[in-house]
Amino acid sequence: MTVDVAKKKRYFRKNIDFFKFVEKIKLWPSRTGTLHGIKSMTIRGNTAEIITHCNETFQIYNSKHSRAARCLRNKLFFHTCSTCKIPDWKLKKYSVTYVNQDYGSRL
Repeated sequence: MTVDVAKKKRYFRKNIDFFKFVEKIKLWPSRTGTLHGIKSMTIRGNTAEIITHCNETFQIYNSKHSRAARCLRNKLFFHTCSTCKIPDWKLKKYSVTYVNQDYGSRL
């Protein structure tokens, strides 16, 4: 008996470490509203360097209230990167993920 990924709801806490959240979902929204897939992430203290599948590099800070954190929590993006080729199952899994203040995995 298998459970369809798109039907199972996933919950994460809102106040968890932002870097752990990004490492878990492996997606990054750029400033233009494009959703990228993460190839690697290197954490250096309070900053991290993200390399996407399209070989773009982003320098991010560990901020729970940043533009990117709000976009990831609220699922705000316009389109996916055509070069990163994010699979449909990953987008479905991301669409059923909820970020809640009181309930969910602490990672």
